[in-house]
Amino acid sequence: MKLLLENIKELVQVEDQPVLFRAGKEMAKVNTIKNAFLIIRDEVIEDFGPMDQLKDKYLDDDLLIEIDCSNRLVYPSFCDSHTHLVYAAPREKEFVDRIKGLSYEEIARRGGGILNSAKLLHETSEEELYESAMERLWEIVKMGTGAVEIKSGYGLNTEDELKMLRVIQQIKRTSPICVRANFLGAHAIPLGYKNNPSEYVDIIINEMIPQVAAEELADFIDVFCDQGFFSVEDTERILMAGLKYGLRPKIHANELGLTGGIQAGVKYNALSVDHLEYVGEDEIAALIDSETMPTVLPGAAFFLNMKLSPVREMIEAGLPVALASDFNPGSSPSGNMSLISAMGCINFKMLPEEVINATTLNTAYAMGISESYGSIARGKIANLFITTEIPGIEYLPYAYGSNLIETVIINGEVQNF
Repeated sequence: MKLLLENIKELVQVEDQPVLFRAGKEMAKVNTIKNAFLIIRDEVIEDFGPMDQLKDKYLDDDLLIEIDCSNRLVYPSFCDSHTHLVYAAPREKEFVDRIKGLSYEEIARRGGGILNSAKLLHETSEEELYESAMERLWEIVKMGTGAVEIKSGYGLNTEDELKMLRVIQQIKRTSPICVRANFLGAHAIPLGYKNNPSEYVDIIINEMIPQVAAEELADFIDVFCDQGFFSVEDTERILMAGLKYGLRPKIHANELGLTGGIQAGVKYNALSVDHLEYVGEDEIAALIDSETMPTVLPGAAFFLNMKLSPVREMIEAGLPVALASDFNPGSSPSGNMSLISAMGCINFKMLPEEVINATTLNTAYAMGISESYGSIARGKIANLFITTEIPGIEYLPYAYGSNLIETVIINGEVQNF
C-alpha cells in the first residue's frame, strides 16, 4: 500500500542526510519544506519534497491513497524515551499529601512513592497490568507518540520485576508502535533492605539480571542513582553486571542532588542519563564528547515543583538534550508529549526548533532507534502525525492546552481511534 500526503503546509524535521542526534547550536535548526508532499510505501517513507516536484507517475498509481494536508503540518511522531507505563494504580492521595506540604522524600520514607506502587503491583495480575498499560499506550499514540521506552521498577523483587518485564514484552508484541524495555530493579530500596542496601544489590546482580537476560526481557538496565536511593558504588556494581549480559546502561541521575550519577553513567557508556535537575560544570564536562544523551523530564519537575534542569547552559556548552515524559503514577501522570514540548519552551526557555529535536530525534537516540525513527527521512519508519490547521511550528508549544493532532499514521497506516 502507498499513501500520498499532498499539499502539506509544512513538512517538519526532514533529513536528506540523516544524523543520529543534534547537539548545541545545531538543536536550533529544523529543516522543513513548505507546500510539500510525502510518499509512504508500506511502512516506510519513500520520498518527499515540494509539491511542484511531485512526479506524475505517483498520481496514476491505482494503489495510491491520497490525503489532502492543506493548511496542516506533518511531523515525525514523538519518541518518548522515559516512561513507567506499566503500573497497578494511580497515586492521587500522595498528590494531595504534596499539596499539604509533604516532600517527595517524606512521602517515600512513609512507605509511599515507589514502594507504594510496588505493593500494589504485587497484588495485581499480569493480565490486569497489561490491559491498563495498553489503555495508556493508546492514549499516548493518540497524542502523537510513535515510539516509547517502558521501564520496570515497581516490582523490587525477582518475581515481580520479571512479571513487569513480561507485561512489557507482551506490549511489545501487540503494540503498533516501537517499544523498548528497560530493567529497573534498582528503582528504590525495599523496606526490608533499608539498613543494608548492598544485600538488595546482590539480589539484583545474582538473581534478577541473569533471569532477565536468560528470558531476553530487556533492552537496557537502569539504576536510580541519587541521594536516598542507590550510591555510585552500588550503581557501578549493577551496571557492570548488566553489561556482562549485554544490557546497555541508562541512569536516573541528579534529580535530588549532585550525587555523581551523571559521571557514573558516562563512565559506563550509558545511552542516556535522565532527570538532571542538578547539573554543574563537572557534570557538563563529563558529558561533552560522550555518547550519553542528557534527558530532561519536564513533567516530573512541574508536578513536584522541583528545581529546573539548566537546559540552556547544557545546550550552550554544546550538549544535546532530549525531553521525555516520565509518564508514571507518582511524579508525572501524563504522557502528553505536546505538553512536554510546551514546558520545554515555557519553563526551560527552549526554542520551538530545539524542542522538536529534543522530542523526536534526540529521544530516538536515547532509545537507540534514531536510525529508523525521529525524523522524516527516506527509508525511515513512517510514524508521523498530521496537525489540525495551524500557522506554523511555533503554534504547537504555544497552544499548550489544545489538542492539535488530527491524524496519526503508524507504520504507514492511518490509525482509527
